[in-house]
Amino acid sequence: MNITAESRAEPRDVDDAENPVADQIPSGNFEVVSKHDSLFLVSLKKQRLVMEALIQQVSEYELGRNKPMPTLIHGAIQANLSFELKLNYRTRFRVASEVLLDTQPTGGTPDVVLYPFAALDYKHDPSRRTDAPLLTIEIQSASQSTDDMVDKLEPYFYFGVQSCWIVIPKLQAILVYDGPFHYHFFHGDEILKDVKLNIELDLKKVFE
Repeated sequence: MNITAESRAEPRDVDDAENPVADQIPSGNFEVVSKHDSLFLVSLKKQRLVMEALIQQVSEYELGRNKPMPTLIHGAIQANLSFELKLNYRTRFRVASEVLLDTQPTGGTPDVVLYPFAALDYKHDPSRRTDAPLLTIEIQSASQSTDDMVDKLEPYFYFGVQSCWIVIPKLQAILVYDGPFHYHFFHGDEILKDVKLNIELDLKKVFE
């Protein structure tokens, strides 16, 4: 697409020597006939570059974690789950969020994980964990389908995870998987029971 800018003054070519921003304007796409117009086009270019940078930042976040940007509801549920698990099982489990696991083929970053309780080793903190947690919890985002969520399970179980939960905010429900293809469904005011890990949670407190 060619953009032609017109000036009220008599049309003339803009000389690069008298136009300090001429070299910043993409060649071949614009016909510039005044300094005012060239400055306007440079401003548009700068706005486009800022938008591209913002889009790239979002993409890097999503690609790095293989999930969409979290929303308020997503973050609130994640915080509630972490709080309830730590409140009730702090002597049994180490609760953590956004831990990168060395699953195949590219790694996975669950919203919440549980490891057996142990003191934190501040001298050894790998960016990618090769030891499997006991539990992974994934919270569905609005842009993710049920199939997207289920596809995460097999790599986790193959990695050595014992139990996987999928949280569905719209239903205020949690699916508790004890294997890639078998789950128990809990919702509303029910008490979630993970028999494998001997965990019970009041769903009203998770979704409040």
